[in-house]
Amino acid sequence: MPASTRHFEDGVELPPLTSRPRRLLKHPRLMHYNRLAALVLAVNAGLLVAAGGLPSAQGLGHAALANLALAVVVRQQYVINALFRLATWAPVTWPLKVRWTLGKVYHFGGLHVGGALAGSLWFLALTVTLTTDAGPVSPALLSVSYALVALLVLIVATALPPFRARFHDRFEKIHRFGGWTALLLFWAHTLLLARGPGDPAPWILALVTFSVALPWLRLRKVDVTIERPSGHVALARFDHGVTPFAGSSTAISRSPLTEWHSFANVPSPGRSGFRLTISRAGDWTGSFIDDAPAQVWVKGITTAGVANIETLFTKVVYVATGSGIGPCLPHLLAAEVPSRLVWATRDPRRTYGDGLVDEILAVQPDAVIRDTGRDGKPDMVRLAYAAYRDFGAEAVICISNKKLTWQVVHGLERRGIPAYGAIWDS
Repeated sequence: MPASTRHFEDGVELPPLTSRPRRLLKHPRLMHYNRLAALVLAVNAGLLVAAGGLPSAQGLGHAALANLALAVVVRQQYVINALFRLATWAPVTWPLKVRWTLGKVYHFGGLHVGGALAGSLWFLALTVTLTTDAGPVSPALLSVSYALVALLVLIVATALPPFRARFHDRFEKIHRFGGWTALLLFWAHTLLLARGPGDPAPWILALVTFSVALPWLRLRKVDVTIERPSGHVALARFDHGVTPFAGSSTAISRSPLTEWHSFANVPSPGRSGFRLTISRAGDWTGSFIDDAPAQVWVKGITTAGVANIETLFTKVVYVATGSGIGPCLPHLLAAEVPSRLVWATRDPRRTYGDGLVDEILAVQPDAVIRDTGRDGKPDMVRLAYAAYRDFGAEAVICISNKKLTWQVVHGLERRGIPAYGAIWDS
């Protein structure tokens, strides 16, 4: 009987929940992303307490720049790849609890959030100090300070989840252009404050400027070939001298100053170039599918994604719905780690084409493929657990929409099963 017709989750009894304290630590609000943000804020608070109060204006400026530098640099593509390499260096002989935690490396965005918040608060304190200082303060310096405070408040406010989720395109533009403007104002602020020789501020700013500029130094327009197996999906093929590693992503754009969209790279073993699986999920992707471009912009380097943590485990189960198969496919083809695929999607052959489905089955003959149009939507937590149990896996990696990803990840982790999925922090 084909795997696509068997309901593996039917009658599957999930393992019992772990203890209440362990379940609490696995709650989404206490995920490692938030823990890292809280850690950065706690370290800053500790430094403030150790200093016995607010430091001098120079100390406040250094604290602000150091935290904002952390916020910028930790998002740099080379740094992200280095963090993944460091975390996945651990051998599979290490205790599972250690590898479970190392697998959360993709939560590094918490450092970005913590650094941005702490840096903004330090700079606000600096501006208040300069305003109330009894000594002479340049009106130009105060003007730049007030402008920076207003800009930092705008950037932080629009990065909060309610605004970012509802107005993501606006959030991206404010973050990009606001960030560039803030960087210029920080340079002006540093020069106006006229600190003495040996001051680290210019060096910190130089590092931040280089980190921001580096991806744009690799901006180029490249050819792309589009195949459309259906009106829902475009398979974009690139071959411009780059063959990315499995599990990386590439950002593409049709208008490089306004918006960028990242997609998982799908390199084929033994073949140059790579593919992107682009599903209709909004105005931009819809336009890309309906009006396929001959060229697009790319910048920076290919960047590691969540599924790269697979090498920390002896066996993994990939759980995907719909176009979530895209980020899973390169790992299935590379077969660096024994894996089992669970894929739920509507009419997979009609939507994604016979070629893609046959390519998957060639490397995953035991894949559990559920046609949701024919068989209905399955209980993905039970389906994932059934595959995890039967395959003898150590971890589950889920690539799906936000709601289902959290259902699977949280549903398994609160039962003591390592599970991973995107956290939508970009």
